[in-house]
Amino acid sequence: MSEDLCYMPAADLVAAYRAGKLSPVDVTQALLQRIATINPKVNAYNLVDEASALRDAKASEARWKAGKPFGPIDGVPASIKDIILTKGWPTLRGSKTVDPNQDWNEDAPVTARLREAGCVILGKTTSPEFGWKGVTDSPLTGITRNPWNTDLTPGGSSGGASAQVAAGLGQLAVGTDGGGSIRIPAGFTGIAGLKPSFGRVPAAPLSPFGTVAHLGPMTRTVRDAALMLREMAKPDARDWFSLPYQDVDYTANLNDGVKGLKIAYSPTLGFAKVDPEILAAVDVAAKQFAALGATVEQVDPGFSDPLEVFHAHWFMGAFNALMALPKEKFALIDPGLQRTFERGAAITTRQYMEAVNARGKLGVQMRQFHETYDLLLTPSLAVLPFTAGRVAPESMGDAYWTEWTPFTYPFNLTQQPGLSIPCGFSKSGLPISLQLVGPMHGDALVLRAGAAYEAATEWHKARPNL
Repeated sequence: MSEDLCYMPAADLVAAYRAGKLSPVDVTQALLQRIATINPKVNAYNLVDEASALRDAKASEARWKAGKPFGPIDGVPASIKDIILTKGWPTLRGSKTVDPNQDWNEDAPVTARLREAGCVILGKTTSPEFGWKGVTDSPLTGITRNPWNTDLTPGGSSGGASAQVAAGLGQLAVGTDGGGSIRIPAGFTGIAGLKPSFGRVPAAPLSPFGTVAHLGPMTRTVRDAALMLREMAKPDARDWFSLPYQDVDYTANLNDGVKGLKIAYSPTLGFAKVDPEILAAVDVAAKQFAALGATVEQVDPGFSDPLEVFHAHWFMGAFNALMALPKEKFALIDPGLQRTFERGAAITTRQYMEAVNARGKLGVQMRQFHETYDLLLTPSLAVLPFTAGRVAPESMGDAYWTEWTPFTYPFNLTQQPGLSIPCGFSKSGLPISLQLVGPMHGDALVLRAGAAYEAATEWHKARPNL
């Protein structure tokens, strides 16, 4: 029963709170016990505050008993990625360069919104240093591991968040995504991870990686992601990039299905090399969408690999993040991040502006593409989870992380919403996931399609054996 509580979706928890069948205190105590047992195996959390979590839970219990909950996720356990500010706790960003002994007196917008919604904030989840790569290990917090096979990576940079949700260590997790950092780990661990439209979820301070960086929900179900997004997307004046606030209930149309939608299915985007097991699973998923009433057409969106365009933005972001770091502190950072910084330092103004212009053309192309197609369906990843502590699979040698993530970074450039959800398992028992990309501002549509697929399948119900 304790494990069932830990894996119970947020929507079901809230229904049980409302009916008086469960208490947020019971759920929080079960999770804290499980975290104590399981977290040493996966290293999902680098900070857990039991006393604070229980205070949150008791306050929520009192609100539910009085019939006055703050909202639809009051009392649901959640975590914050350790590159996002949380009042009272250090935000160390996976780095030995950050001094923990300072005043931590500010909540980032997303942290504040979850507190206002009544969530039980359990702690902080691990990240590679400053979120720089698609796996999760850092000089500060060590290696984070995949609950499905702890020899393997859960992906990154929101790998602590994905390991938390997949291992049943909390229902809701806040992730960030600058090149796939929500969708990569969601794909490697078989959970739901949404990169919303850029600006949908306010951020402060803004990411040093610039306008490729998004914040979004990571959960076991699409409905939970929709519940979470409604709270995360509430306005905050500290983000001047944020979209005008719209009071949207992202759960309202989740049951409307995909009948009548036109979906472009692109197994390789026209340029990616993809593991055969992934191709087979996503092909079956595409047929499932057709069976649910969508018109599914196999077609590529028609752009060439924008890897170098993305690299110009990403490497300059690393340069921006670290350019003021003193030499003695620079020596402490991850060697791979040092090299990323150096690549950014070598980019000329002309090269960067050419990349900005190319990015704009890609964004226009995808907006025009979505005049014909409601959604784009792809694999989430080109490879299966690989050995933890590596930046790329052994077969790829010293490749950079972007070389095995061809389906994620293009849509950071275009700023469109992208949702990763599980669609199968490899022969070795590892999760395989698909990605749904929607038109700009089409967050509700992406969630609706994901919910339709999830309702027709059982993949999201699987649990790793820990």
